[in-house]
Amino acid sequence: MVSRIAVVFSLLGFFFLFPDPDPADACCAVSSFGKPVVNADQSVIIIWDAANKTQHFIRRASFKGDADDFGFLIPSPTQPELSESGNEAFPYLQKLTEPETQTRLRPISFGCSVATMRDAPGLAWSNVTVLEEKTVAGFHAAVLETNSTTALVQWLKQHGYAFSPEVEAWAKPYVEQGWKITALKVAQDKDVIGKSVSAGALRMSFKTDRPLFPYREPEYKGINEALGVKQRLLRIYFLAEARYQGDLTKTQAWSGKVAWSGKLKARERSRIYQLLKLPEASDPMPFWLTEFEDNWSYQLAPADVYFTRAANQDAVKREPIVRYVSSRYPTDVALYAMVAIAFVPALVRWTRMSRDR
Repeated sequence: MVSRIAVVFSLLGFFFLFPDPDPADACCAVSSFGKPVVNADQSVIIIWDAANKTQHFIRRASFKGDADDFGFLIPSPTQPELSESGNEAFPYLQKLTEPETQTRLRPISFGCSVATMRDAPGLAWSNVTVLEEKTVAGFHAAVLETNSTTALVQWLKQHGYAFSPEVEAWAKPYVEQGWKITALKVAQDKDVIGKSVSAGALRMSFKTDRPLFPYREPEYKGINEALGVKQRLLRIYFLAEARYQGDLTKTQAWSGKVAWSGKLKARERSRIYQLLKLPEASDPMPFWLTEFEDNWSYQLAPADVYFTRAANQDAVKREPIVRYVSSRYPTDVALYAMVAIAFVPALVRWTRMSRDR
């Protein structure tokens, strides 16, 4: 029986509690609630090592909110290894999957013609064990172990995270399965409060049965609309030995679409590992990149997205971008036809007259 223990990175945007010193009494801090935060656009890199049942998850996400600090929770089936990763891998992958540019001559039209262009380890507290604490990629990270969502909420409250029934409901299935919860905070510059903030690229690596991306989030209840965020784009670069597909439930398909898929060259694979600060695997297996794009809604999702090897192993490319350039000579066939109609009869008559002479 295959266990559902699979890697889940469920990014959690939530209200963050932060201290605001009272200038009248420096020894007494005043805390304020009601600072909304939501996840905005996200770019994710997943490297799936099927042979060793290991997944590397690298995320680069942006947040939208009014709080000075942002935090989120990430559940995982086993204790993760946390490392800073390279941001440079994201633009490199974007370059690999960008559409081909084709150069064509621009038609010179006679008449009306239309052209279309598309341009603290081991510390137990209230039934919560802190397995590891560290600062990585600009985050303060604490890996937690607990068998009680009530204890988890108490820990969050005591350590500066706001809590809510929605957060407790979101965490319940992961806690019941014995998953580890990684709590992270990222500080926002006070000069950019109310604007989108991007954190550094964080890599989490651990064992799992199947690769998965988080789709379950707490219910936002209009927080995104209050912050002026109605749409967000989720982009996943999935690297494995073959082309994979993402599935939500048996009755509801995932809205993510394949934008690009193809086999990478050995040098491209080496470059990706180098940029991600990962030791390159010695296994010379094929290295296949599939890029998914999803207009991720702020509605509650019924499940997380699991990835499986796709039955269709065909390559997918983006539509080429056509760039038109001017030519020294007209390229409109209609123009040449009209010239022929106008001058050919006269040329024939001239030829006959020449013969009659």
